[in-house]
Amino acid sequence: MSMAEKLKISSQGKGLPLVFIHGWGLNSAVWQPSVEALKNNFEVITVDLPGFGDNIEQTLSPYSLIEVAKLVQQAVAKPAIYVGWSLGGLVASEIALAFPQQVKALVTVASSPCFVERESWPGIKPDVLALFHRQLAEDTAKTINNFLKIQAMGSPHLRHDIKLLRELVMQFSMPTKNTLDESLQLLETVDHREKLVNISMPFLRLYGKLDGLVPRKAIKSISELSPHSDVVIFEHASHAPFISHPEEFHQALVAWLSPLFD
Repeated sequence: MSMAEKLKISSQGKGLPLVFIHGWGLNSAVWQPSVEALKNNFEVITVDLPGFGDNIEQTLSPYSLIEVAKLVQQAVAKPAIYVGWSLGGLVASEIALAFPQQVKALVTVASSPCFVERESWPGIKPDVLALFHRQLAEDTAKTINNFLKIQAMGSPHLRHDIKLLRELVMQFSMPTKNTLDESLQLLETVDHREKLVNISMPFLRLYGKLDGLVPRKAIKSISELSPHSDVVIFEHASHAPFISHPEEFHQALVAWLSPLFD
């Protein structure tokens, strides 16, 4: 992708800019309920990662975290609050670390500085990710469907969540197998654990207590690495609290932001 081509972004509403970054395999449409809920009080910006959603044509090789971070902040082109979900949390954190003057505050949702289980570090088992790569080679759509199910696992309204996620995501074309493979490698290889201490702006971490991808044990470990960050845990949510518990999610986000920017 040549640097001349900017990532497309979508912006609604006026006020303090909030940039929402989606997770692996999905696209910016997952944020539609959040856009509706917040656009009366904020400028809500959503961005599709290279190769996804509106930016499906914009492939990136190699698919590195710093390149993705660079493209996202260039497209936003002004200081903003960044909200990143899952893999999007890694992207948002990378923007906060690499371009701190562009980030007024950082919010990560169901995210981890290191998604894969390592020695004494709780995370996704490596064989689960290996299975995703194998499934991608056979059937991309089915792999994404299975991933949607994992995201909703543990939610009290599992079926509703999967249905809503699927309806939102399917508004866009599917990413290519190549994009999915390469972006999945970010989840496997990025390790931000030592860098969290360098995050200088206000930092909020949101979690679902029943999340199968970011285990509860990880929350405490991440807090130790980032003692200045704030944490909210949604008791009944799993990996997509903004889908399963939108009111609680938006209340928590706004309650945290209001005193900072009033």
